[in-house]
Amino acid sequence: MIIRKTWKLLYGYKRFFLVAMAATMLAAFFNVIPPMVVKVTIDSVINKGPLEAPWFIVILVEAAGGVTRLAGDLWICGLMVVAAAAGNGICAFFRGKFTAKGADEFAKQLKDKLYDRLQRVPYEYHMTAKTGDLIQRCTSDVETIRRFLSMQLVEIARILCVVAYSVSIMLSLHAGYTLVAVVTVPPMFIVSLKYFKSIRKHFTLADEKEGELTAALQENLSGVRVVRAFGMQRFEAEKFESKNEEFRFLCVKMMNVMARFWSLTDALTFLQIGAVLFAGIFLALRGSITVGTLLVFLSYEGMLIYPVRQLGRILSDLGKMEVSQDRVGEILNTPAETDTPGAVSNRLDGDIVFDNVTFAYEKNRPVLNGLSFAVRKGETIALLGATGSGKTTAMHLLLRLYEYGEGTITINGRELRGIKKDHLRSRIGIVLQEPFLYSKTIRENLRMAKRGANDPEMEEAAETAAIHETINQFEKGYETMVGEKGVTLSGGQKQRLAIARTLIKQSDVLIFDDSLSAVDPETDARIRASLKKRAGGATTFIISQRIGTLMEADRIFVLEDGRLADSGTHEELSARDGLYGRIWKIQNMRDEDYA
Repeated sequence: MIIRKTWKLLYGYKRFFLVAMAATMLAAFFNVIPPMVVKVTIDSVINKGPLEAPWFIVILVEAAGGVTRLAGDLWICGLMVVAAAAGNGICAFFRGKFTAKGADEFAKQLKDKLYDRLQRVPYEYHMTAKTGDLIQRCTSDVETIRRFLSMQLVEIARILCVVAYSVSIMLSLHAGYTLVAVVTVPPMFIVSLKYFKSIRKHFTLADEKEGELTAALQENLSGVRVVRAFGMQRFEAEKFESKNEEFRFLCVKMMNVMARFWSLTDALTFLQIGAVLFAGIFLALRGSITVGTLLVFLSYEGMLIYPVRQLGRILSDLGKMEVSQDRVGEILNTPAETDTPGAVSNRLDGDIVFDNVTFAYEKNRPVLNGLSFAVRKGETIALLGATGSGKTTAMHLLLRLYEYGEGTITINGRELRGIKKDHLRSRIGIVLQEPFLYSKTIRENLRMAKRGANDPEMEEAAETAAIHETINQFEKGYETMVGEKGVTLSGGQKQRLAIARTLIKQSDVLIFDDSLSAVDPETDARIRASLKKRAGGATTFIISQRIGTLMEADRIFVLEDGRLADSGTHEELSARDGLYGRIWKIQNMRDEDYA
């Protein structure tokens, strides 16, 4: 079942493995020739006995001139052995070449598919998945599959060929002796199957625990500043040590299972070889078999018993590969985001209307509860509300990062579900409170939004975001490297750089989700003034808890419990006894105290 599923996955790369299997079958054939050549040399050439050998050996001897010719030129027998070894080596080369090429090409394609699928799965998938675990599935688990394909898949064909060739030749020489030679094969096969079931279970537990370990490491390294700030190094180290100890314990249990298997199969192997040796000596002394036959059986026994014993390792890797395949399959089988049939790339430079929109992250716990408002084209709308009131969620729905339940959202008169998601997101620019910057130069980070952006465009966007002067103060200017997630920049610098990156897109809709929280009021005012001049016809949403940031908006929406509680201009809302008016008074009092 698992082999069939794996073979099905190899679509497009089966030709490599078919060639490798053909080479394997030939290599196994060449491998059984030397012992038979030795037998013929001893029994028929040296001892002048009858030529008792399989058909292909008879053909080979006749082609060399017959037994009489070989008696006069023994070097020809040696040449046959050398030629068979050379044929085996050449076939082994092609087997290794094509399995490696097929496995590596397949692994590359699989990684590409995984990465592509992770780019297209729904946003909520990433909100619940652990980054470290996803990284392991795309690296370690893919490597486990690649290793099985490159080392073990074709090995199965080799074992089958060796067993078939060896047993058929031994049966043609002496049926009773053959039964002695294969007596431990069935028990070893049964032991291998039990080992496969056990190792698969243990590897599943160990692999999942390793994913948790990777996730803990990734999380700690990403949050290293928070860990240092709170002096939590010892706590984090102990947490990691605990997970590491659990992983070590599971690995030890897995090693114990492997040790028991190898010790048992070692015992069966030596028992089998001993049985063949003693039975062969007994039969040879009685005259039932020749010395050459004894040597052939001893040679073939080594070819037979070790591949069968190797079956345990193959089944072990098969179990690991099956676990990795299932983990990788969970990603590949996750449905990608799709557009509603008939969705179009509609213009977004029009009115935006939320009509009785309801949404919940968890069942029976709505975040938006009948939210309704209308925004005219080119308006600047400010959103204010307590944490959890639905401000950011509403903007995420506008981007269709989540699918809303009841109600409708329209842009320029078209329902949001009727607009292609890629087009929608390409025309809406969003700046988050915690912007993500890549470990690249400032120039490269700015070009993430528009690949072909030229220097004047970048500088204009940077000036609007009040970051151009700061960039020029850096030693390398726009070629300055930004650390991972922008760690080398201050919070305000990261936010301003993210704003500049978004402005390069020339979007129809702009969303600033508390993205000015880390800049001082003076810089905040400069940025808003520049935005007002630059925004043109773009509809703009500004989310903030700072009244100074919101007060110049065309209208202000106050959200409470997922509903629109109030709306109006700054003058209208500050005169009312609502949430906005209370916050305005509190911030005014605070400013007067500091004055």
